Amino acid sequence: MTASARGRSYPITPVPKPRMTRSDKWKKRPAVLRYRAYCDEVRLRVVQLPESGYHVTFILPMPKSWSGKRKTEMDGKPHQQTPDKDNLEKALLDALFQDDSHIWDGRVTKRWGQEGKIIVDAA
Repeated sequence: MTASARGRSYPITPVPKPRMTRSDKWKKRPAVLRYRAYCDEVRLRVVQLPESGYHVTFILPMPKSWSGKRKTEMDGKPHQQTPDKDNLEKALLDALFQDDSHIWDGRVTKRWGQEGKIIVDAA
């Protein structure tokens, strides 16, 4: 059974939480603008995440520069480079919750895919 068959899938391209500074409140750095747009999209699509027992799978899109053969080969394979899975999870939790200290148990996986999406599987 695939992850999309078990869980709820959201067509949102995952974005990691950037390291932010005080000046990011008024500066327009591209990484911060991408992150803020991602947070808005997560809220708009009403992503649901339980306090514990969740498994979030981040599907990261493959680069357009890859050949068709490589894309076919890598589709569904583990994503083993930046962004880190903890920064992806941090961005999602910060988008969903004002204070995420009540979240105590969850699992995160990241894989390659044709299009970016977030799959949430609740236990």
